[in-house]
Amino acid sequence: MAAIWGNGGQAGQFPLEQWFYEMPPVTRWWTAATVATSVLVQCHVLTPFQLFYSFRAVYVKSQYWRLFTTFLYFGPLNLDLLFHVFFLQRYSRLLEESSGRSPAHFSWLLFYAMASLLVLSPFLSLPFLGTALSSSLVYIWSRRNPETRLSFLGMLVFTAPYLPWVLMAFSLVVHGIVPKDEICGVVVGHVWYFFNDVYPSLHGGHRPFDPPMWWVRLFESGPGERGTDAANVNGEFAAAAAPEVR
Repeated sequence: MAAIWGNGGQAGQFPLEQWFYEMPPVTRWWTAATVATSVLVQCHVLTPFQLFYSFRAVYVKSQYWRLFTTFLYFGPLNLDLLFHVFFLQRYSRLLEESSGRSPAHFSWLLFYAMASLLVLSPFLSLPFLGTALSSSLVYIWSRRNPETRLSFLGMLVFTAPYLPWVLMAFSLVVHGIVPKDEICGVVVGHVWYFFNDVYPSLHGGHRPFDPPMWWVRLFESGPGERGTDAANVNGEFAAAAAPEVR
């Protein structure tokens, strides 16, 4: 159990509590907000109709909270929610840790992905965008770890780049519909991956998707901390993350 919930346990902490606090900050509170939102809906404090993204509701009726709650609701408390929360916290955590636990760099990735998905949502009729955002993170991680071998449900073994497509196939089989939210997430994730991991090597190290300095200063104590670049992280992270997911 210690291998599942934490790294050996600390005095005074329950395993679940330790697991929660070992997450980097952005992942920790996103996971907590996701679970809390589903609990509030289950207890009839909130309804899904108050949470989904609608261009008219946000920009005509000034219901700005929908810009965030659309990424927090994955459905009622059931096994499907547990599945989504597992993938959300796992790959969000791995990506955030790969940024050197830099809140600025990882939060900038989330800001880009959320903004892109909000723009695409009206064209694809996607009222809830949590699954799409999670799919973006899964795609980025999978492309950065091409040699990592994964096992799905203990039956199918494949390398990491196939993970988004395996999850889409699973959604198609379980729900019987084309998972356009996951496809949308993969597109958004690919744009980020290209401009952060492919484009710089072709254009003299220029990184157009790095966070601006004003954003870095919001999250970090000084500009010097920006040295935890994604440029130095990918190779180190691939080696560090692989044993965790095999």
